[in-house]
Amino acid sequence: MRKHILIAAAAAAFTLSACSDKTSDKIEQAGDAVGKDIERGINNADDHVNAGLKDAGQAIDNFGDQVGASAEQAAKDARAAGKDAKHEAGKALENAGKDLKN
Repeated sequence: MRKHILIAAAAAAFTLSACSDKTSDKIEQAGDAVGKDIERGINNADDHVNAGLKDAGQAIDNFGDQVGASAEQAAKDARAAGKDAKHEAGKALENAGKDLKN
């Protein structure tokens, strides 16, 4: 691949040396325009990537908040269910004690 690039560069240099100054100026201007277009394209791509990363980070933060809230609610529900089970077990033991007494 490098060989082909070097050959193409040598051919371009040879061709440019044979061109008139006016043609060389036009080629240089075209090269500058292409370079600027590429730079704008890279900057645009960079902006889009950064915006996408920011959006993804926000989505991850939001999801983390939702998971945290769900975990807190699950813990509250488990505590409430535990209290209910404890109360029911106490009543059942009281009833069993009364039955044994009678």
